[in-house]
Amino acid sequence: MTKDGNEMGINTRLAHSGNNPHDYFGFVNPPVVHASTVLYPNAATMAARSQKYTYGTRGTPTTDALASAIDGLEGSAGTIVVPSGLAAVTVPLLAFLSAGDHVLIVDSVYHPTRNFADTMLKRLGVEVEYYDPHAGAGIAALIKPKTRVVFTESPASNTFEVQDIPAIASAAHAAGAIVMMDNTWATPLYFRPLDHGVDISIHAATKYPAGHSDVLLGTASANKACWKQLCETFYTMGCCAGPDDVYQVLRGLRTMGVRLDHHQRSALAIAGWLEGQPGVARVLHPALVSHPDHDLWKRDFCGSSGIFSIVLKGGGQKQQHAFLDALRIFGLGYSWGGYESLAVPVFLGDRVVAKGPYDGPLIRLQIGLEDVEDLKADLSRGLTAAGAA
Repeated sequence: MTKDGNEMGINTRLAHSGNNPHDYFGFVNPPVVHASTVLYPNAATMAARSQKYTYGTRGTPTTDALASAIDGLEGSAGTIVVPSGLAAVTVPLLAFLSAGDHVLIVDSVYHPTRNFADTMLKRLGVEVEYYDPHAGAGIAALIKPKTRVVFTESPASNTFEVQDIPAIASAAHAAGAIVMMDNTWATPLYFRPLDHGVDISIHAATKYPAGHSDVLLGTASANKACWKQLCETFYTMGCCAGPDDVYQVLRGLRTMGVRLDHHQRSALAIAGWLEGQPGVARVLHPALVSHPDHDLWKRDFCGSSGIFSIVLKGGGQKQQHAFLDALRIFGLGYSWGGYESLAVPVFLGDRVVAKGPYDGPLIRLQIGLEDVEDLKADLSRGLTAAGAA
């Protein structure tokens, strides 16, 4: 892709980013390099490690192609490619936190991130504190002299609050802390964290970049100031992804724009329809005008994805389970971003601040690529079952 590629449309960039076919005899896809050992031409080159590739854990043409494509989307100085979305969270946290440090994490964070913080980080001597997703500039009052990282996720997992990321980043940077953001929901197509003051943008590439529920992968992209430390930690940990998984995500990236647009349109149609259905107390989707954070979402985001939650009107786990068990098209399974629609019960019992209140049990919906009318019929079955439970 030419240096002025950022002026091209997003689907053009997705189709042509990451590699130059003429580097590989004109083949439009890069090679899938299975590598551990890399040979050196002579002892001097080996001693100096003065060649592009030195060992499989430190990059191959395959990983470089994906990292380059992600950097083009993120506007980042460098990207690490790791075996899962959770690894994309944990490696940056380990890179920038030490014993005695303090980390602020949004209370509505992805549960495995919370679990890592409450177990591994605390065991390593890091003080972990959770903050309200609506803290905004007020987060300055929570920052301590030993605060090294503010970890954000917007919109929030399961409850979809939108954070004021520029205000949070400004307060963090004023105190010498860096900002990390899990941006899996929006992808860099609909929100570019580094443009809003974030230092490290994190993605579960398992979701929309891969898009087919058949591969696990994560990426973490850093600005120039943070790239060296992130990269060195990545090399030290040897947390590299397999070449076939990397290639599948690069292949999925080519169609992410058209898939994400379909997810967005279908999800908005269904979310708007659900607002008028009996048995639904609230629809938690920030792109809806009814959402309390809609204006903030509209200010910072240029699109929405296919995942949101609903609040049932009254009841408890019995009604929640009745709704889920009545579904025929929606699968009951974790993850999202694939072609198939999914539904999961939402549990908020581990939260400290962002607990609600809500009028009834929550259910998270991933809207896949199926026909909207079929999905509406399936959700109607669920609502009828919940109402009769």
